[in-house]
Amino acid sequence: MAQKPMPGNSVEGIHPTYIYKVVLLGSTSVGKSSLAYRYVKNDFRESLPTVGCSFFTQMLNLGAATVKFEIWDTAGQEKYHSVCHLYYRGAHAALLVYDIANKETLNRAKLWLRDLEKEFLPDEIIIALVGNKTDLAAEREVATKEGEEFARTKGLLFMETSAKSNHQVNDVFLAVAQELLQREQEKASTLSPHGSSTVDLGESGARTGCCRL
Repeated sequence: MAQKPMPGNSVEGIHPTYIYKVVLLGSTSVGKSSLAYRYVKNDFRESLPTVGCSFFTQMLNLGAATVKFEIWDTAGQEKYHSVCHLYYRGAHAALLVYDIANKETLNRAKLWLRDLEKEFLPDEIIIALVGNKTDLAAEREVATKEGEEFARTKGLLFMETSAKSNHQVNDVFLAVAQELLQREQEKASTLSPHGSSTVDLGESGARTGCCRL
């Protein structure tokens, strides 16, 4: 079961801070660590396989609210699969990452989704399907439409990225943050019918290239 997000300090109650746990799941060598490193450090590096789990934090100011992401980059090797549920327990969002140049990694992402569906109720976690390594377009094995269609049937966010060229890396995390805050807004609206406690995303709530299909 997902833990509730942790609101932080706010200025006169206007700009709340929410802390969200985000996990990156997928096969080894799909670029999970490179995505996290690009997002947090705005740099690219070829990473050795993660052992167990790596941890990053990143602050995101969306105007009406501030989001602090606690990013858990999990190992993709099969030998770590049985313990990865310990890392994604309590997560608020998950990025299921596959390599567009390796069809088998999409199949593995689908298996990770099954694990998440066993652990979480549908409204407990935001899940994004991420086709990484668009810089390898010439070697593509997974068509964009295939990823889009699977995401649509499962109600997932979807985006293709490249950690190497920095293509839509910030956008996918921004879309997840917007979706999480939208849920906060919906919860607040339910608790306060007059809207006095809602988080108005305003301009920051505009959709990016990531979409729920």
